[in-house]
Amino acid sequence: MRAATSLFLGLLFVVPVLSQDAPAATPLAFVGARLIDGSGAAPVPDAVMVVQDGKIAAVGTAASVKIPAGATRVNVSGKTIMPGMINAHGHVGDIRGLKASQEFYTPEHVRHQLAVFARYGVTTVFSLGGDGPAGVQVRDEKPAGIARLFVAGPVIAAADPAAARAAVDGVKAMKADIVKIRVDDNLGAGKKMPAEAYRAVIDQAHAQGLKVAAHIFYLQDAKDVLAAGGDFIAHSVRDLFVDRAFIEQLKAKDACVCPTLMRDVSTFVYESRPAFFDDPFFRKEADVETMTGLQTPQYQASNRSPSASRYKAALEIAKANLKRLADGGVRIAMGTDSGPVGRFQGYFEHLELEHMVSAGLTPMQVIVAATSDAARCLNVGDRLGTLRPGMEADFLVLGANPLDDIRNTRTLESAWVRGGRVPR
Repeated sequence: MRAATSLFLGLLFVVPVLSQDAPAATPLAFVGARLIDGSGAAPVPDAVMVVQDGKIAAVGTAASVKIPAGATRVNVSGKTIMPGMINAHGHVGDIRGLKASQEFYTPEHVRHQLAVFARYGVTTVFSLGGDGPAGVQVRDEKPAGIARLFVAGPVIAAADPAAARAAVDGVKAMKADIVKIRVDDNLGAGKKMPAEAYRAVIDQAHAQGLKVAAHIFYLQDAKDVLAAGGDFIAHSVRDLFVDRAFIEQLKAKDACVCPTLMRDVSTFVYESRPAFFDDPFFRKEADVETMTGLQTPQYQASNRSPSASRYKAALEIAKANLKRLADGGVRIAMGTDSGPVGRFQGYFEHLELEHMVSAGLTPMQVIVAATSDAARCLNVGDRLGTLRPGMEADFLVLGANPLDDIRNTRTLESAWVRGGRVPR
C-alpha cells in the first residue's frame, strides 16, 4: 500500500490508496461534507460516510454514525459528496480522434476510455452498441481505477424476424447485459427496421432474459416499440411534442427515457469553435489533434448541413419533451451517446446535466437522473446509484454544491470507484 497526500481547503489529510487504486482494507470515514445520496432526499449536512471493502458501510449525520476504531478520517468539510454518475447511454469502442477502426478496439483502448470517464466522475457506463469481445473482457476483469462497464453488443438492425432472432442469440452468446435496436430512418436517408423484425428481437431478448433499449427519433416509433414490449427509450422523441398517451404508456410499463441531448448538440456545435474548447475542465483531458480536426473548414461545413439544421431544431423539441416527461412523472436516465467522433467521453456528461437544467429540470432532478434513476432504469439500482449502507462505494467529492449550480459538478476533486480513488 502507498499513501497519497491530498490538500483540501488548506486541510492536509492522508488517504490510503492501494496499488491500482483498489479499495482500502482499513475503513475510510469521510467527515464534514454535505452529502447528496442520489435518492432525491434533502442533503445531509455535516455528514459522515464510512467506506470499507469497496462498499458503503455507514452514512448519516455526525451524531448518528459511529466511526469504527482504526478508521482513517478524511476531512471533506465544506465539500459535497454525491454518487458517481451513471451514463445510461454511452459508448466505448473503436474511435480514436476522428477515426474509427476495429484495430483500435482493444482491451487497452477500452480501459483508456473508461479511465477518462472515471476521471470526469462518470463511474458507470452502459455502452449501447458496437461492443465486442474486448469490451466484455474489460467488463469481466473489473479493473480498479476506471468506470464500471456494461455492454449491449452489436446494435441489431435486422431486416426480418429470423435474422432478428439469430442476432439476439448472438448477443446472448457473447454475454451482453442488454440488447440494443435501431428503429430510425436517419432523417429519411435510410430504411427503418421493420416492425416485425424488432418485435422478434424484443420477444427473443425477453425469452433470453435480456431487456431491450431502442434508438428512436419519431414519437410514433417510440409508442410502437413500447407497445411491442421495448424496455428503454434510448433517445429523445424529436419530431413532435410528446402527448399524454405516450406519458401514460411509459408510466404503465415503468419504462424510462434517456434524453441524450448532447448527441444532437454534437451534430451542429462544431459549425464554429465551441466555447467549451476553452474550459479548463475540458482541456485537462482533451486531445489537441482531435480539437484541431474538429475545427477544419471541412468539418465545420459538415456541421452546417441540412441534417445538422434539423437536429438543431430537434434539440429544442427534445428539451421541451424532457420537461413534459419529467413533469408527467416519467423516470429519466441521464445519457449522452458519447464516444463517437466529437462526443467527448466524460466531459459531455457534465454538459448534458447543464442542458437538462436549461430544459427546466431542477439540479436535484438532474442528479437523480444521473444516479439512482439511471441505475434503476437499467436494473442495477440494488447496488449502484445511491449512497446508503451496502451499496457499492462509487462516489464523487466536489468543491462546490451542484444544487446551487449544476455546473458545480465540474468542481470535481476526486472520484471513487469500488471504494478506491480514481488516479488523476
